[in-house]
Amino acid sequence: MKTKPILSLAMLFLTAIFSCSSDTDDAGVDDDTGINESDTALAELPAAFAAFNTEATDIYLSDGGTTVTIETTGLPNHETVYWGEGNDLYLDEPDVALTPSIMSSNNNAVTITIDAVPDLTGSTLETQLGTIGIAVSGSSLFNDQEGGGPLDQAAASLDWTGAHIGPGVYHYHLEPKAFSNDDENLVGVLLDGVFIYGRKCNSTGTYPTDLDSSGGHTSSTQYTDGDEEYHYHIINEVYSTTGSYIVFAGPYQGY
Repeated sequence: MKTKPILSLAMLFLTAIFSCSSDTDDAGVDDDTGINESDTALAELPAAFAAFNTEATDIYLSDGGTTVTIETTGLPNHETVYWGEGNDLYLDEPDVALTPSIMSSNNNAVTITIDAVPDLTGSTLETQLGTIGIAVSGSSLFNDQEGGGPLDQAAASLDWTGAHIGPGVYHYHLEPKAFSNDDENLVGVLLDGVFIYGRKCNSTGTYPTDLDSSGGHTSSTQYTDGDEEYHYHIINEVYSTTGSYIVFAGPYQGY
């Protein structure tokens, strides 16, 4: 008889632990949608996405409006030697040391999913090799590395707009002069959901002087209707021997 109260107390203790664990695991999650309530859901795409090449990209809200998915063929809408002879957009660039891939093989397709509203409260994150974002042309953006080493070793293979092919996809390392050349134009969006612009800022018409270590700051842009928004710029510093400017070296600020 004396063991019954002890068992009852033990059961109550275990029930309390289980209840607390359940509350913690489900905290902030909507049971109907499965969406974390701390994520901001959008009803429509940010206006800047209207600048992207619609022939190459399909961009839409996903996960209940908390993320944006970008599906792209990876094929740009401008001239380059990498289109290959016979293509309407082929540009003869005899000084470019061509990489072996041929763009017309269409092995450039990429799909990324990013936060609809970047999380600027977390830790910064270094960029990795491969696609770090999608440009308005529809092609990939890469960082300042080539095969884990400095970009200098591949500079000879970059075309007139700071891009080449390899591994697998046509991508920009340098300021993409085909659509942003010493100006305030939109360049693309990075994997953390933050947009990146050219070297000048729309709010002042000049090179911004308040950029953080990633090349970012908060101000209005041509797409925010007067509202201020955190965004990146191509930093106005010539990279090494390339004579041009790195698109983005990192770290990301929006994860």
